Amino acid sequence: MSSVEREGKETRSLTHKNEKCVGCGICSDVCPTTAIKMGPLLPIARGLVKMDYLTINKNDCCLCGLCASSCPFDALELDINGKNIKEMDNYPLWTHDASIDSETCIYCGRCSTACPTDAIFLQRSLPEVKELVRGETEVDQEKCIQCGICEEMCPAEAITMDRNDINSINPSIANSVDIDESKCIYCGICRRACPVDAIKIVCTTCMERDEIANAEIKGDIILDNDTCIKCGWCQEVCPVDAAEVTKPFEGEICVRDDFTCKGDSCHACADVCPCNAISIVEGKSVINPTFCVLCGACVKACPQQGIVLKRKNMNLENIKSKSWTNRLADLLEN
Repeated sequence: MSSVEREGKETRSLTHKNEKCVGCGICSDVCPTTAIKMGPLLPIARGLVKMDYLTINKNDCCLCGLCASSCPFDALELDINGKNIKEMDNYPLWTHDASIDSETCIYCGRCSTACPTDAIFLQRSLPEVKELVRGETEVDQEKCIQCGICEEMCPAEAITMDRNDINSINPSIANSVDIDESKCIYCGICRRACPVDAIKIVCTTCMERDEIANAEIKGDIILDNDTCIKCGWCQEVCPVDAAEVTKPFEGEICVRDDFTCKGDSCHACADVCPCNAISIVEGKSVINPTFCVLCGACVKACPQQGIVLKRKNMNLENIKSKSWTNRLADLLEN
């Protein structure tokens, strides 16, 4: 973690949080004093080098806050007298956002599984099997030979055998075979597999289906905006449109037509992408713009400069300084 602090009429401190940094270099691009230097992006992303994505020259940094304001991932924070500038009216404010409507959510977990930064937490409770299926089952312990076939075959793991340590004093293999009806789905596999017809089972679910309530799935879904990078995976995979994402930038990104990608032997772009938006298909890099946040990390990582990034707009408001407007415009396509 890099930091710079100075005291005077105001106490200003700039902190870089490497755990939130994606190595995009936006801060370095806009720094008016070139105080921010990027480290070796690809080796850091691959875990080959243990160091921060960037370093801040304490002598050159003027603690203006332009880097902190322009970082869409909140990896840089400038505090003035202990207060974050993102809470101050005279500094820019990002309007990119992500949310999940808990009222619409069906707790399927697709978003949580797909999220590249593990920013979505799902907790759900499912109904017990016995609430959805009905039947009757019985094991004739006198006929049972304790072979264990039913236990091995049961797809619901509802059958357990109370085995004994066999010895000359107690030669019995097991005390009993038990079926847990809270797990049993009354499929009848145990009955059909039993070599001595010791199991009787009847499924009444079909006959009583009108009396059985539909499955009620409850839960909680939490999106941690502090970790979320607004990539849009949750919005794209959600089957009920419960997730909504506004990305930090609008624009285009593509691999140059005249570029021969080394894909399988390089895959630098895929390794540094924080959004899991790049895949190697048939030996070449393919960028899915649906999941890209246009951060530019892949552009900087590509050793052959084969990726073209064109940002058209940035969802950053309240830029009151003309010099800041001009500087931030460098991030957009001219």
